[in-house]
Amino acid sequence: MPTPNPQRSWLAALAIYLKAPVITMLFLGFSAGLPFLLVFSTLSAWLRSDGVEVAAIGFFAWIGMLYSIKFFLAPVVDRLALPLLTRTFGQRRGWMLLAQGMIAAGLVGLAGLDPVNNLGWVAAFALLVAFGSATQDIAIDAYRIESANDDLQAAMASTYIIGYRGGLIAAGAGALYVASAFSWSAAYLSMAALVGIGVLTVLIRPEPQRASLSVQLIHEPRVRAFLRASRGQPRTFRRITAWAIGAIVCPFTDFFRRYGVKALGILVFIGMFRISDLAMGSMANPLYIDLGFSLGTIASVTNIFGIAMSITGGLLGGLLVARYGIGPVLILGAAAATLTNLLFAVLALIGNQVPMLVITIIGDNLANGLASAVFIAFLSSLTSRAYTATQYALFSSLMTLPGKFLSGFGGLVVTAQGYATFFVVATLLGLPAILLAIWISRDKQLVPTPNIASR
Repeated sequence: MPTPNPQRSWLAALAIYLKAPVITMLFLGFSAGLPFLLVFSTLSAWLRSDGVEVAAIGFFAWIGMLYSIKFFLAPVVDRLALPLLTRTFGQRRGWMLLAQGMIAAGLVGLAGLDPVNNLGWVAAFALLVAFGSATQDIAIDAYRIESANDDLQAAMASTYIIGYRGGLIAAGAGALYVASAFSWSAAYLSMAALVGIGVLTVLIRPEPQRASLSVQLIHEPRVRAFLRASRGQPRTFRRITAWAIGAIVCPFTDFFRRYGVKALGILVFIGMFRISDLAMGSMANPLYIDLGFSLGTIASVTNIFGIAMSITGGLLGGLLVARYGIGPVLILGAAAATLTNLLFAVLALIGNQVPMLVITIIGDNLANGLASAVFIAFLSSLTSRAYTATQYALFSSLMTLPGKFLSGFGGLVVTAQGYATFFVVATLLGLPAILLAIWISRDKQLVPTPNIASR
């Protein structure tokens, strides 16, 4: 590993975690993480425990593809002012509040359903939750990038991951415990109540300073060129087209202008980085259930203990990025997130053995926590402050789209070949990401070193 910059110290890296913008991301991360499992693995556990077929559960993973097409919605969240909400709370906070309302409504709807007899309605309310969650993610990512300078982004990514994992604990172990003690309906109602944590955070914290939407538009050369060329055209046409150019065209052309031909390689790498663990995610809980682990064991080991390991991995990733830069940690994260999927194949072959389950969860969650922290920092470094929501949504959507799409076929592969073969195939899918990470890490334009001076 490269020699640390002498201007940096472990004390300086740790001190960053005490800053208000960094702490804020702890709670916003919780708000972002809460809905995810409720339409993914927790929902799959509910469906499977109620007798829904594995093949049908696999197709429910496609609901998660809403997270992967966020870039279609991002220009709207980035530039469209909401009536009353934007005027009262600001562009970022207003959209976060709207999204949180959609999440809570969807969870309440799910709580009143019997999945076996209402799979269509389950899918509809799950889509509402996923849509609200994806919208919230866009607004939170833009809020994070605009709230602090680049030298805080790695630490903010780490606390975001910690908060996100906390949300996963609530939606994973918490929901399973409530379902075991009471019912799945009570579990989803309690999760709807926890949406209030994100609402309170948005109400307490200020809107980041940014130029007004009209000022941003008028300073964009392509918008100015269009307005000059369209003089004499109807005013409504000019305004709508100018907005579309600034909100949709400029974010994409800016990215390709800054990175040239490298942009295509960057996009391929982003799409491949998490493909291995996302492709296998939909079959993890069905594996535990089919191996005979109880809901209590799943909650304790895979959620509480596992997410604690994810938090540890996220903290470690943030510290390593702050200390050594993004490049070497990016390679480490890609390799760890890919190769630890082999542990699931071993678990499938061994069977109902709690020690092996613990080993699997330790390896998988440490790796994914570290990989997530460094990758968020990497994506943030690629994002232009002029187009935060749209560009970051493009990156994060591309990150999840290939893996989410492939995960929809997970149930079919398991039915035909078994769990062990499925997890080996998922591991092989991640090998190109390791090679691309090596290429990315060697380009100093793509992996700038954080400027963290000793304090």
